[in-house]
Amino acid sequence: MTFQKIRSAGRFLPAFAAVCLIAFSCLPVTAQTDKPADTSKPAEKSAAAAPDKSEKPGLPPLPPDAHTQESIELSGKPLHYTVTVGTLPTRDKEGKEAGQVVFTAYTVDAPNRPVTFAFNGGPGASSVYLNFGAIGPKHLQGVGNEGDSPSDPATLVDNPGTWLDFTDLVFIDPIGTGFSRASVPEAEAKKLFYSTQPDIEYLSRVVYDWLVKNNRLSSRKYLVGESYGGFRGPRITHYLQSQLGVAMNGVVLVSPYLNPTIDQNGDLSPIPWMVTLPSITAAHLEREHKLTPEAMQQVISYTLGDYATDLFKGRTDPDATQRIVKRVTEMTGLDPEFVKYSGGRLETGAYLREVHREEGKIGSVYDSNVTAYDPFPYSPDQRFGDPLLETLIAPTTTAMVDFDTRIVGWKVDARYNALSFEVNRLWDGGDELRKGSVEELRQAVAADPKMRVVIAHGWNDLSCPFMGSILTVDQMPLMGADTTRVSVHEYPGGHMFYTREASRLELRKDVMDMVSKH
Repeated sequence: MTFQKIRSAGRFLPAFAAVCLIAFSCLPVTAQTDKPADTSKPAEKSAAAAPDKSEKPGLPPLPPDAHTQESIELSGKPLHYTVTVGTLPTRDKEGKEAGQVVFTAYTVDAPNRPVTFAFNGGPGASSVYLNFGAIGPKHLQGVGNEGDSPSDPATLVDNPGTWLDFTDLVFIDPIGTGFSRASVPEAEAKKLFYSTQPDIEYLSRVVYDWLVKNNRLSSRKYLVGESYGGFRGPRITHYLQSQLGVAMNGVVLVSPYLNPTIDQNGDLSPIPWMVTLPSITAAHLEREHKLTPEAMQQVISYTLGDYATDLFKGRTDPDATQRIVKRVTEMTGLDPEFVKYSGGRLETGAYLREVHREEGKIGSVYDSNVTAYDPFPYSPDQRFGDPLLETLIAPTTTAMVDFDTRIVGWKVDARYNALSFEVNRLWDGGDELRKGSVEELRQAVAADPKMRVVIAHGWNDLSCPFMGSILTVDQMPLMGADTTRVSVHEYPGGHMFYTREASRLELRKDVMDMVSKH
C-alpha cells in the first residue's frame, strides 16, 4: 500500500499515504552490485571542520543476504519456493556508495520463469503491503477492513491470491522505507533519493542490477506499483526501456496516483466531481448490499452523461442543479440538506465526516466504509488520522520484522519503517509531480506493441478514484488493433481492495490473463 494523498484546492483529506510533497530533478544516482561498504563506523572528520548535524551516527552494517526454503498449499498442491532477503547498494555519480536498498525475493526453481518487481508508494511506504496484503505467498490476516484491530495477532497464512505460481516476485523497499537506508548525510540523501526523477532513476537501476546479479536479464519481466508506486510504474518502465535497455512485458498499476491534475479547477470543470461521485456511490451501494458490476455501470453512465452535462450548464439552466441534487441524494443516501448545500458536488473531507456522523465515526479516504470513532467530533476540522492508516503500521511492522529475523534468519539490528514519516518530511516537491505519469505510460505503450497494462482499482477508493483512470485511459489513442492492451479493472473494496479475498482472487485472474498473452 501507499500512503498520503494531497489533492489540489483542499478538496481531499490529507492523510499520510498516496502522495506527499514531491518532485524536482536532482543529481542522478545509480546502483551497482558491489559488496556493500562497512558503515559500522562514522567517517572521520577534520578537527577544524564544523560538525554536520544532518549526518547520523554510524549504524551496524546490514547483514549479508539470507535464504530459506518455504512452501504453501495452492489450489490443493504444494508450491515450494526460496525466500531471499538481501541488499543492493546505490551509488552517487562518483561511484561512492550512497545507500542500501533491501529486497525480498520469492523464486521457484523451474525453467522459463517470469519475474515481477513490486513497489509501493507514499513516498515513504515499504513494499510490505503488496507483499503480505496482495500478491506474496503469505497473507496477513485481519488488516485493512472494517473492525480490524492493530493489537490482534499478526498472523500470516497461505495466500490463495498469490502470483508466485506463475511469476517470481521481487519486492523493493526504496531508501528510507523498510530497512533500506541512506549512508550519506541528510542533505545529500534529499538530492539523491527524495525527489521524483532521482527516485525513478535509482530504483530503475536497482531493477537492472537485480536482474544482472541473478542472471535474469533474459526472463520475461513485469512491474507492479501501488498508489505512488503506480506513479512510479510508467516512469520506471519507460526509463528502463529507453535508458537502461530493459523492456517490461507488462505493467500492473494498483490504485495508481496516475494523473494528478485531473482534480483541478472544480469551480469550472465538472471532472473533479465526476471522479469522486462513483466511489461515494459505490460505498453506499455496498452498505445497502446492492453493489454489483451492473449497478456500477449505471453509475458510470450517469456520471459521464447527465451529471457532466448538468454540471456544465451551471446557472444557464436553473433546473440543472435541482436535478443533480435529487439524483445524487438518491445515489449516495446522504442527507438531502448536505447534498443541497454542496450543490451535488461532494467534497471528500466533508463527505467522510458526514457519512457516518450519526454513529460518531469518520470514514477512511481509502475506503469510506472503514471507520473509526471520531475523538474530536465537535471540531470544525478533522483532527484524527485516517481510520485505515491508524490500524496498519503495527501489524505490518510486526509481521515483516518477525518474518525477516525469525523465519528467513536475516538478523538485522535496525528499525523497520512500514510507513516513514521521515521520508514524507524530506521529500522535495516540485512541478514534476503534478505532471503525473500518463505521458510516460503512453510512450512506453507506443514503443512496445506487445506490452500490456492492467490498471486495477477498488470501487470505494477516494484517494485514487477509479473514475480518474477510466477518464484517462478513454482519452489515450488506440495503439494497435488490440483495444485491451491498456485496460481498467475495478473490484469491491477500497485503495487496498486486495485485503478482501474475493477481490484479490479476481486481480490474480486478470493478471494471469495478461501474463499469458505476453
